[in-house]
Amino acid sequence: MTATWRLIDPIETSGITQMAIDEWLLEQHRLAYGLPCLRFYTWKPAAISLGYHQRDYPDHWHTLKWNGQALDIVRRPSGGRAVLHQGDLTYSLVLSGYGGRRRDIYAQLCQFLIEGWKQLGISLSLGSNKRGYQKTHNCFGSNTVADLVMDNGYKLIGSAQLYRNSCILQHGSIRLMPNPDLVQAVFGSPVTPPPNLVNIHRIDVAGALTVAAENIFDIQFKKKPLSPQEQEQAFVWAQAKYHAP
Repeated sequence: MTATWRLIDPIETSGITQMAIDEWLLEQHRLAYGLPCLRFYTWKPAAISLGYHQRDYPDHWHTLKWNGQALDIVRRPSGGRAVLHQGDLTYSLVLSGYGGRRRDIYAQLCQFLIEGWKQLGISLSLGSNKRGYQKTHNCFGSNTVADLVMDNGYKLIGSAQLYRNSCILQHGSIRLMPNPDLVQAVFGSPVTPPPNLVNIHRIDVAGALTVAAENIFDIQFKKKPLSPQEQEQAFVWAQAKYHAP
């Protein structure tokens, strides 16, 4: 019998709220209150998310603005380095039933991303170079086995995980059209997205990845948006954890 997962409608809100929702969904699944789920979301205002163990970052990040608003700075419950959330789409998976080495679990869970982007005409492969990863503030400044890279070397997706018992949260930033000037201001180095990403829109990406997830995980989705009550529960549950570092 085909398993049922929850598909949560995209929402755009603050980084603090998004991270609270992600961890709350993981906790609900761990307690057997919630189905495995997939959701996509965007960040408003634009934000920088830090890895859970990342304590050092430039002071000038607190003075940066985008579209007249200060950049949010929020700590993720997952590991890794800093990610700029502007011009991107974030995906989030909550599920269970996977064992073994974490690099192998990344490889399995990233297959739906690879398949979905293949349908959009973009070939992706898992990263491998971990040299210098801890020496940079920038998650997208290098690639690891948790990341997906285009044939031309452009790192399109950076992912991170959080484990609670046998349950997993894997979420990641899909770097579609970051503003080069803002990237330069944050990380001190420019980035130019490949031309073949220009006409690919977030709604098309979410649709292709949703279909790919059904095929790769052999599941069917039950579409159910987060209710206002769930959003409130998530924020109340995690508000002590999610504040500006």
